[in-house]
Amino acid sequence: MNTAPQRSVRVFQVDAFTRQRFAGNPAGVVLDAESLSEDEMRAIARELNNGDTAFALPPSSTDHDIAVRFFTPRAEAGFVGHATVALHAVRTALGLPPARRQKQKTGLVNIDCSSDNGATRVHIQQPAPRLRGALAGESLAAVLAALNLTPDQLDPRCPPTLAGEGSTRALLGLRDAATLAGIQPALATLAALSPQVGAQGYLIYTLDSRIAGCLTEARMFCPAIGINEDPVSGNAHGMLGALLQSADLLPAPAADGRRHFIGAQGHHMHRPGQVHIAVEPGEAQGSTAGVTLSGEAVIVFETRITL
Repeated sequence: MNTAPQRSVRVFQVDAFTRQRFAGNPAGVVLDAESLSEDEMRAIARELNNGDTAFALPPSSTDHDIAVRFFTPRAEAGFVGHATVALHAVRTALGLPPARRQKQKTGLVNIDCSSDNGATRVHIQQPAPRLRGALAGESLAAVLAALNLTPDQLDPRCPPTLAGEGSTRALLGLRDAATLAGIQPALATLAALSPQVGAQGYLIYTLDSRIAGCLTEARMFCPAIGINEDPVSGNAHGMLGALLQSADLLPAPAADGRRHFIGAQGHHMHRPGQVHIAVEPGEAQGSTAGVTLSGEAVIVFETRITL
């Protein structure tokens, strides 16, 4: 007979980067996860079967207010933007005190929450994403073939680029939105290419946006980590902000000195969402000192899991 005491955790299903249920990017949020083992976190993430689930943990030192671990149904992730937005939207809705310094495997990020016409907007301040270099030669040719794209469909203003630490992405800009909408990738081939290319996922975007108020439209494919197409990625849009800053393709600085834009994603999957990005220019021409990604979220349902 199993005499171990039962444990219960609160679980939320949240749609991030949207104000509408059943849109944006779904994420799981598990509060008070310190009672869970790593195997139990993995099992809950598989059961919820979202792209990512955030597990909230108490701080382990004085340099942060909350610790978070992120799991996909297949693996642990270092940092996930939309699940972070989901977590802090839940905390705000429950009236919990702000947790402004968040620690995860990739380090620390600063969190701020504001009210926007009755909705909570979560702001994640990050260090400048690393632009690791060009995606070129045989690697680029193989990725384009897997995406069923040709070199002439690429936007010459936006060099194909590898970006990120921990969560790595290949960023490819296209000339027009019609080409973006028509992509039919060979997902198994893309997954096999990921370790060779050095990118766990592929953000395909265009500056030829057809979405009002949005500078870019994007799609992202991450079959190597079990996400065939990610509805809306905050982390990848932060990388995109650094790339567009380096190419001087962002709007002029606003009154706060930062260059702002909105990226649209998810509408190709009938889950429309938007990510707000603010890029803080660095001292060197085209450099980035930091990025802030922002978004809203809506709780779809809450439950408890007893173990």
